[in-house]
Amino acid sequence: MIARKTCPIIIPLLLAWLLSLGHAADPASGPAALTFFGWSDQHVSVQGDGAHLIPAIDAMNALPGRPYPEAVGGTVGKPAFVLGLGDITEWPSRAAKDTYEELVTKRLKFPSFDVAGNHDIGGLSPSETVLDWLRQRHGALRYTFEKGGVCFIALFSEYDESLNNPAQPISKPALDYLRKTLAKVPQGRPVVVATHLCFDAITNRDELVDAFGAANVILVLGGHYHKATVHRYRGINFVQLPSPEPKSSGEFTVLRITADRLLALPFNYRTNEWASDKRNILDTAIQGPTQATRETDGSTKPSP
Repeated sequence: MIARKTCPIIIPLLLAWLLSLGHAADPASGPAALTFFGWSDQHVSVQGDGAHLIPAIDAMNALPGRPYPEAVGGTVGKPAFVLGLGDITEWPSRAAKDTYEELVTKRLKFPSFDVAGNHDIGGLSPSETVLDWLRQRHGALRYTFEKGGVCFIALFSEYDESLNNPAQPISKPALDYLRKTLAKVPQGRPVVVATHLCFDAITNRDELVDAFGAANVILVLGGHYHKATVHRYRGINFVQLPSPEPKSSGEFTVLRITADRLLALPFNYRTNEWASDKRNILDTAIQGPTQATRETDGSTKPSP
């Protein structure tokens, strides 16, 4: 009689335990996965028209919980933040800045971080409007923050309009900041470097990679050329984030970092489907965050 009464209790407990093991094994839903979204080159008009950003933002808000493609497995986790890599504005007018601020602070449901691009500087008619807003939000134009055991370096790079060329070097002040910052990162901690210029536009790639030294740089993110691409150079992963501007393909990128893998997968919000071109998808092994690094996440830190 005792055994008959105990059995109905033990079986549900056993089933619950087995289900919990299965959930923890899912890298997309387990606590060890860091998910964030990336986009670039939003190009809000001088008059403040940012209507073309609304479908992208609404798609970001709705995406958590959606299954990844079968080859990837799991479901999209809630993003820790959304990362924007510059050219927020077509030209940095007050109206353009106000529109973008309204969209990312009120319509977007997740925290956001941004880096200035060349359009945000103002070109041959420079303006501090967007730059001052970024300084107010993040403490500086170049800053770092930590999420999920990963160090993110938001690397603003000055742009030389006199070159009359979209391909540019990462500036000396940016490289100096990068070296100083990486020197303070604990050995082995994964690092993501985020800047406006993309792989194809960076004219001093070797100098950039040399600046990494022995740091565990798992990813360099860029924008500038408006479409999703993936490159690997000297052992470093370079991912170019897409633009939501009207003539673009209509994508943003979902990024997922676990203890041993890095995923960068574009999602097309106009066709409501995942990218399938393998040339634009990154799914690779990395030395990712450990439990110890996750427990030491810090706050946003401005340029020294």
